[in-house]
Amino acid sequence: MKTAYLFPGQGSQSPGMLDRFDGSSERATIARASEILSADVLKISRDEPAGILDQTRWTQPLLLLCSTLALGRLEEEPPSVVLGHSLGEYSAHVAAGALALEDALLLVHRRGEAMQEAVPAGTGLMAAVLGPSREEIDRVLTEVRKLSGGVVSVANDNCPGQCVIAGQKEAVERAIEALRAAGVRKIVPLAVSVPSHTALMAPAARVMKERLAQTKLKPLNIPVVANVTASFVGPGEASAEIRELLVRQLESPVEWTKSMETVLASGVTRFVEVGSGSVLTGLGKRVERQLGRPEKLIWVTTDPKVAKE
Repeated sequence: MKTAYLFPGQGSQSPGMLDRFDGSSERATIARASEILSADVLKISRDEPAGILDQTRWTQPLLLLCSTLALGRLEEEPPSVVLGHSLGEYSAHVAAGALALEDALLLVHRRGEAMQEAVPAGTGLMAAVLGPSREEIDRVLTEVRKLSGGVVSVANDNCPGQCVIAGQKEAVERAIEALRAAGVRKIVPLAVSVPSHTALMAPAARVMKERLAQTKLKPLNIPVVANVTASFVGPGEASAEIRELLVRQLESPVEWTKSMETVLASGVTRFVEVGSGSVLTGLGKRVERQLGRPEKLIWVTTDPKVAKE
């Protein structure tokens, strides 16, 4: 049986998500993360003070830390492939051996800061569009850009019938009106002001290009499926390709549907979501239903809160 590990991105965080990692080596790792980030990581993970866990610059390193600690508890053969959603792609590279945890924590902390700095607060908007195909959404967005300009595009293609659009607030609002006029019934504006994975992230991409150039990468022990291309990277030496894809990722849509299709086509039948929550498990099951596979896939989450539900 071939297994894939899935690493979640922003939106999967929850207060207290590090509390379960109470082993001596795990607490040592958490303490080391606090030193690296010059902050009380355990306190932030409990959302103290209120709202800090949802600040992008803290959400990203804490989710990466949670996924890495959860990975350390898995006692099984290495997976055939790893992949992560947006921020989760950094966690995947840690799991695959390309990135050291300490380097990854600093990278994603700066990534979160750079993303927030790229667009003034209140000028960006993201919205989930439920129902239409990616192609239908793209057609409407193209017309919106032609008629009134502005930046608006698909940021995440999460699964069949679920995309997220993002861009300048006014352009996204016009797109929402146009999508509703085209018959789309369910559009949900998201409580996120950073329009990730759009052209507006160009300043953040420049910051990360410089940071990644200074970061040592090792050969991949396991192949990673990249968000940008939905194609395999590695195993083996792939430093230049990894750097390029992680920079491009900031301005490009997360091709999660295609990424899952790539993994399924490789023969994977078991998926383990490593870290906090079960968002990717839910998206994966929708991809599974759409494809109508004859064999049932196995879905596992490492989050004990979810497993008990």
